[in-house]
Amino acid sequence: MKTSDFDYFLPQEMIAQTPLEPRDTSRLLVVNRSDSTITHVNAFSDICRYFRAGDVLVFNDSRVMPARLKGIKPETGGKVELLLLKHMQDGLWEALVKPGKRVRLGTKIELYNESLPPEEIIPPVFAEIADDKDEGIKLVRFSDEKYLPVLGKMPLPPYIHTPLGNPERYQTIYADINRTGSAAAPTAGLHFTPGLIDKLRNNGIKCLFTTLHVGLDTFRPVQGEDLSQHKMHCEYGCISREAADEVSRAKREGRRVICVGTTSVRLVEYAAGISKNASLDPFEGWVNLFILPGYKFLIPDAMITNFHLPKSTLLMLVSAFGGIELMKKAYQEAIEQNYRFYSFGDAMLII
Repeated sequence: MKTSDFDYFLPQEMIAQTPLEPRDTSRLLVVNRSDSTITHVNAFSDICRYFRAGDVLVFNDSRVMPARLKGIKPETGGKVELLLLKHMQDGLWEALVKPGKRVRLGTKIELYNESLPPEEIIPPVFAEIADDKDEGIKLVRFSDEKYLPVLGKMPLPPYIHTPLGNPERYQTIYADINRTGSAAAPTAGLHFTPGLIDKLRNNGIKCLFTTLHVGLDTFRPVQGEDLSQHKMHCEYGCISREAADEVSRAKREGRRVICVGTTSVRLVEYAAGISKNASLDPFEGWVNLFILPGYKFLIPDAMITNFHLPKSTLLMLVSAFGGIELMKKAYQEAIEQNYRFYSFGDAMLII
């Protein structure tokens, strides 16, 4: 199995640049693994017809942080951009730095936000490169990290070129402000509205919330053909006792567990793999699970997902769940039927 096995051609005009309103009016492609059928549903809000009382939906409530920072090197005037990835300890972060090769160990960067209103007065904030890692990632120490939310901006994916009028549109409606930490949105959840979640609950469907802070692997394809050499970046996750108990009870009783997004899948699968007392134990810690075809899933019976980039770990995960050939067929049909792709695009339900 090679990286190129997960490649496909997508016309640029099919990459959704803006989200639809309301959120649940996006289209839905339903893929049935049992008979390999593909069904086109005009509106995501009609997903309720595929669920039944007793089903459990597992969401990721992580909130996207204002992770994109701009700065200038005082000595040269050179501009630098940082994307915060992981909080290591007080004042110290892992960050993707551009241009990485020109920003060496010990370099100091003064941060700025040209959009700050004049009345927003803050002291100078500096970033210093504390260590070099790999693939452009560096350890960065900030002089005062409490101002990062003020200086930072929403980190839209690099394939979105249209400015987003309302930053909240790149947050799920259930994103928890106390669970802020993602560098990208768990985009399968962007299709849900408060009314749709209320309807699901009224239909006897249990909605559970877990947390996985989305990191760098969402943004870029796997490099190199040898998948065994790919290293997943760690992401921090949490599953409460309540959520773990409900999922375990559903598995015991033969009720379906449906994961909303690849992030929820990776979190529950990693936690289930190390659980000792039930199908799923409570969990808090780092997750670096790389799921490829051939993987045996422990928890999800179905999943909701968006359409993913070629050669991405996300496409590899859904191919593991739905089957490589069936996913190729589904993606090709979605392209032929002019579905919208990627973060602000349409959705897929794999049952």
